Amino acid sequence: MTAARFPFAFDPGPEKLLRLLRVTPDRSWVEVGERWLDVRYGPWSLRTAVTNVVGAEVTGPYSTPKVIGPHLSMADRGVSFGTNSTEGLCLRFRTPVRAIDPLGLIRHPGCTVTVADVVGLADALGHPTTAA
Repeated sequence: MTAARFPFAFDPGPEKLLRLLRVTPDRSWVEVGERWLDVRYGPWSLRTAVTNVVGAEVTGPYSTPKVIGPHLSMADRGVSFGTNSTEGLCLRFRTPVRAIDPLGLIRHPGCTVTVADVVGLADALGHPTTAA
């Protein structure tokens, strides 16, 4: 199986702010291979086995200040990598993964990514869904 790459969908206004964080279209994507899910969001990354993904749900719209940039949920330790306020895909993991913390002390049970094709990403992961 060839890896499928899903680019993030950038809103024009926040894209300028995200560039300051080195989050740009050429440095941000989600890739699904035969065995691995790789998320690249500027200097941040997440890698886990595809079999670790146990669910996917289309979410949004969001409040722009709450979604743009990397975010850690204090409620459930989920991580969000946001580039637009329209929609994203919330992934749930069987085993929490490392992503936002460079030391790996915080493990995330879920991750939201604001890719351009949320339905296609869910399908590629084997968790078909419909748009919100």
